[in-house]
Amino acid sequence: MNSPHEFAAILAGLREALNGATPGRAALATLLSTRGPVFRRAGARMLVFADGRTVRGLSAGCPEADIVTRARRVIETGVAEIARYDHEQGLDVLLEMGCGGELEVLIEPVGNADLQAFEVVSGCLKQRHSGVLATVYARDGRCLRSRRWIDAGPVSFDGLDDPELSAAVRAAANPGDGSCRTVTLDVNGLRYDVLFEALQPPLALTLIGINATSIALTRLAQQLGWPSTLIAPRDPPLPASDNAELAANVRRLCAAPDAVAALISTDARSAVVVMTHNLGLDQAYLAALRDVPLMYLGAIGARQRVERLRGELSLPDTDLRAPAGLDIGSETPEEIALAIAAEIQAVAAGRSGEPLSASDRPIH
Repeated sequence: MNSPHEFAAILAGLREALNGATPGRAALATLLSTRGPVFRRAGARMLVFADGRTVRGLSAGCPEADIVTRARRVIETGVAEIARYDHEQGLDVLLEMGCGGELEVLIEPVGNADLQAFEVVSGCLKQRHSGVLATVYARDGRCLRSRRWIDAGPVSFDGLDDPELSAAVRAAANPGDGSCRTVTLDVNGLRYDVLFEALQPPLALTLIGINATSIALTRLAQQLGWPSTLIAPRDPPLPASDNAELAANVRRLCAAPDAVAALISTDARSAVVVMTHNLGLDQAYLAALRDVPLMYLGAIGARQRVERLRGELSLPDTDLRAPAGLDIGSETPEEIALAIAAEIQAVAAGRSGEPLSASDRPIH
């Protein structure tokens, strides 16, 4: 699955292609499976318009150029196909580039059924529902026009038009650890290939304390597609220069510590960083959030100050990231924001934040 930020761009492209002022034709390329080192993981998508324009990307260099060429052919023929980039198919362009990876890509023309399903996915993400998206893309080894099925708590969608296939998909659906997987299901003597993807809402970032660092962090969060909220204990005037640079979708709230938990996203995809620069206020906000099920709770400050915070709250290191951020030598507000965002991303991905050069684990 594309990140929520990328998915929004794909959806906007679909809307343009199907419902825009000058509707055009487009094809959707979906990465079904990978082997070895590759640029993207399974579930990533790229939209290709008939004129060659693309939205997002699946790989670097030659494979992407070939995918675009195939997508434009699919637009003309209206027939979906699966492209395999590996030794057996003679399309090992990744190997020629020195990457050593292999790809399998579904390329299909888009229609209103695709837009309808993706609108449902968008609604799930906006409402912060986690769930599963299933795409049925082949039957008995032959590529099909995709049909989709969605289960995200209170939201569901069934475009399979086959109750028995729907039952089999439901039985096999499992969001698991957030990864994508392809499964072959046997239904009434037919073999269906299905891509299962976990739906996860975007990381929601709350910054308590309005200052140069928190404002810099909202700018970075906007680029990452993280909806952000700025909170202050009182409503201080924001300098005109800073106010002008705040993204339109950044919420600004005034909330006392005992009210903050009720006003923000508090789930397994939510991060809060406390930075009021007032020890007593920091303690009060952290105490109010101590038992809230957040993905990430952090506070900035010197180590001596952080130890005082910990002593008052009795919070272990694993529950409070303080000083917040990775050790990258940050000094300016923008550098501190980068360090904090990097740590939040590492926690969300279950990574250590160590240098890639010091690790032998897969990059993706």
